[in-house]
Amino acid sequence: MARKVILIDHPVGKRDDRASRMISERGFEVEWISPGRGDELPDPSRLTDVAAAVVYGGPESANDGETAPYIAEEIDWVGRWVAAERPYLGICLGAQILARSLGAKVSMHPERKHEIGYVEIEPTAAADGFLQDPMHVYQWHKEGFELPDGAELLATGSVFPNQAYRLSPRIYGIQFHPEVTPEISKRWLTDAAHMLEEPGAHSAERQLADSKQHDAPLGDWLGRFLDGWLGEKR
Repeated sequence: MARKVILIDHPVGKRDDRASRMISERGFEVEWISPGRGDELPDPSRLTDVAAAVVYGGPESANDGETAPYIAEEIDWVGRWVAAERPYLGICLGAQILARSLGAKVSMHPERKHEIGYVEIEPTAAADGFLQDPMHVYQWHKEGFELPDGAELLATGSVFPNQAYRLSPRIYGIQFHPEVTPEISKRWLTDAAHMLEEPGAHSAERQLADSKQHDAPLGDWLGRFLDGWLGEKR
């Protein structure tokens, strides 16, 4: 069994997220790739030693292919990766890139609302083991994705209805940020404080208070998800 996971990021700070740590703790080697910094995306057909790929969020839009050519390259790469039924997890921008690779649209909320802070999502009837009950998840985004053809909607929200989807037992896109720790959230609240003025954004004080209640359950959820996604049973 391959024991490496590719992590494709759009870095704005330290690589100290919860997902990469949990993947390493489960015995996998992680390899970071940052196309925006000039890293080359390897040919998916040659990655026989790779078990899965994670594409993280970032400040870019999945519609930035013309101004940020590496986004167009990522969309193409992800399309080829999932066409081969390789395990994939797209987080926020990564979920939007997956949607774009399959012909679905990514766009802003019609009222220009954002989701920034802890927001409740609910499981759909198709969620099975993905999500059992409503849960507060960390969000930081202004765009959402339409569902690609053939995708199952797994979780929904009141502002952005499409919160998580599955294309197969191996391929997922999630709008929220289970990888974000309280430390990362504090950095975002400082580095992108201007975004807290956007409609729908929660104040820094509210986010810090909500983190004390919701961060641990969100981390537990991510651990369970990774166990299933990276485990023998898919």
